[in-house]
Amino acid sequence: MQDYVTWLRHASPYINAHRDCTFVVMLPGEGVAHPNFANIVHDLVLLHSLGVRLVLVHGSRPQIEARLAARGLTPHFHRDLRITDAPTLECVIDAVGQLRIAIEARLSMDMAASPMQGSRLRLTSGNFVTARPIGVLDGVDYHHTGEVRRIDRKGINRQLDERSIVLLSPLGYSPTGEIFNLACEDVATRAAIDLGADKLLLFGAEDGLLDEHGQLVRELRPQQVPAHLARLGSNYQGELLDAAAQACRGGVKRSHIVSYATDEQGILVRRSREVLEREIEQFSIVEREGLIIACAALYPIADSDCGELACLAVNPDYRHGGRGDELLARIEARARAQGIKTLFVLTTRTAHWFRERGFEPSSVERMPTARASLYNYQRNSKVFEKAL
Repeated sequence: MQDYVTWLRHASPYINAHRDCTFVVMLPGEGVAHPNFANIVHDLVLLHSLGVRLVLVHGSRPQIEARLAARGLTPHFHRDLRITDAPTLECVIDAVGQLRIAIEARLSMDMAASPMQGSRLRLTSGNFVTARPIGVLDGVDYHHTGEVRRIDRKGINRQLDERSIVLLSPLGYSPTGEIFNLACEDVATRAAIDLGADKLLLFGAEDGLLDEHGQLVRELRPQQVPAHLARLGSNYQGELLDAAAQACRGGVKRSHIVSYATDEQGILVRRSREVLEREIEQFSIVEREGLIIACAALYPIADSDCGELACLAVNPDYRHGGRGDELLARIEARARAQGIKTLFVLTTRTAHWFRERGFEPSSVERMPTARASLYNYQRNSKVFEKAL
């Protein structure tokens, strides 16, 4: 009893500090399949009961691999990213769906004489993640592999305000109704940044970040991250560290890397495994006259009534202000004035942006000969067209 009282006294400051805070917890598919998952669930229940607002992001890599193997399909990767063609997407949907149900079932337990007794948790999931396709890189089409475009911050906060745990899967949906396979680390990082989370907890197989001597790095500042990333290379610990650093640069107060394989003291008081602490920096904004913040070009195609929209780009610091739409409207107006009836565009990364604005999938064969003959097959750009 004395040990219990002592533990509770030591935990009290953390309980007070974390009440009403938002934690984003990323658990890879390996962690969900590990025997220690039950203890992690108990930690989550404890955090929820103490007033912590929880967003749980789960992965599904080993479960996808198992389904691919069962169907005799070979996984394909490029730049360490899975290429999700149509048959692979079926495996992804199957794996993610079963995992989500399994997690919901585990968090719905109400067993007597267990940490779950009387918890009565409400778990919410849905289309909180809007995605876009990665597109074509190095001439490689990623098909249904995507990246996070937007997190429904208001929708998630509404559920958190109602004391629900929000469950995010590594799937995203586009305004065109397509499904995309996402990296759970990307989902967790973007969710933490967009929600202004107080903590991002990233689970991995290791106890945390280890230095070159195998010793645990207990605290790290953002400016120390590049040296560790260079040492780690492209292994999974490097991915976790990069995600943690991105979150802190994006405004998340603290990021932690912890192990899903060990129980020890649990999530709440695992301060010894703290990996990153946000460094507050001051930025000065310099306004420069004559700065080009957006551009676009129209090229009429010889011997046809077609044109090509090219070089549409907006400075990253000036996006989300409708400038791309304004440029597109001007280009279309100019094209009509020149008698152009069909506008073509070639893109590798922004297919959905154009599809949402009326462009339809096309092909090199539909382009006028003068332009089709210049098509770069190594770049493998997707072709779209829009009738004016």
